[in-house]
Amino acid sequence: MASEASMSADNRINISDRLKRLFIRLGILPFLLVIAVIVFSLMSDNFLTGRNLMNVLRQSVYLTIVSLGQMLALLTGGFDLSVGTIVALSSVVGALAMATAFAAMPEMVWLAIFIGCFAGILAGTMVGVVNGIGVSLFNVSPFMMSLGMASVGFGIALYLTGGVPVYGMPQQFGDIFGFGALAGIPVPVYVAAIIILCLYLFLNWTPFGRYFYAVGGNIKAAGLSGISTRATLFWTYVFCAAMAAVAGMLLTARLDTGEANIGASMPLESIAACVIAGVSLRGGVGRVENVVLGALFIGLVQNGMNLARIESYLQTVVLGALLILAVIADQIRLRYVASLKR
Repeated sequence: MASEASMSADNRINISDRLKRLFIRLGILPFLLVIAVIVFSLMSDNFLTGRNLMNVLRQSVYLTIVSLGQMLALLTGGFDLSVGTIVALSSVVGALAMATAFAAMPEMVWLAIFIGCFAGILAGTMVGVVNGIGVSLFNVSPFMMSLGMASVGFGIALYLTGGVPVYGMPQQFGDIFGFGALAGIPVPVYVAAIIILCLYLFLNWTPFGRYFYAVGGNIKAAGLSGISTRATLFWTYVFCAAMAAVAGMLLTARLDTGEANIGASMPLESIAACVIAGVSLRGGVGRVENVVLGALFIGLVQNGMNLARIESYLQTVVLGALLILAVIADQIRLRYVASLKR
């Protein structure tokens, strides 16, 4: 009896050690994914159907793209609170430009679509340029800089539209980039896949991509090693804004209107997706594939709560709680890592 009790105790210790090692290596995301799948599968029979999972994939595209941009800001030790405004501003400017071009040249549909997308992405990227100048050249806190630009961009979007949705875009824009599918997979998923691949190769296979990790890990050491920290910080916010602007145009195609009120939840959700995926708030740590899974996890949770008919107000509470949980888990993980190095 004593030997059996000893063996069961040893097994429990081994399982605990394995879970601890898994937590140190992968973070809290795998555990949250397993819990979410089990809970929502029990709450709804439709949760694990192929149709619903494809719907989750499509709905998560916009957050995934924004989160990848937010990851760059977090890698360098900052964050961007203006991503929601960038989504809205690119939507409004892109829709206005596209509708105007289409009205002037109704026979040149694709030129109008190109003009609208170019104008929308350029407008959103300019917010990142201003953020980058403020952070890199004037050493303004990313929190204050992006928060100020969030207010400025939102005001511009409301001024341009008067709070009224923008209509008049070509039907082909929404049919292809909003509702289109190729081989059964939505077109926005392909756009996101291209961005994911490009960012993965950029961060892992180019010297400039490694600079983001170096600047976030130790900005003084990065500067002493010859890295242009100002240029790295500047391009961080430009790339972040450009990705948010692309998400804004895809969301515009999905809604078939330009909206000044979309993207309000993007800052919280994108930071939550990154932190849950193991991107450190201290900078220098994060992986593209984990952030993609983090964004999919947020989409999975939102979809599960919708199927369970949980009110939208309570969903915001859950997302905030997940963010806090992820930050606490990140701190615990750092302590475990530090204890192993001793």
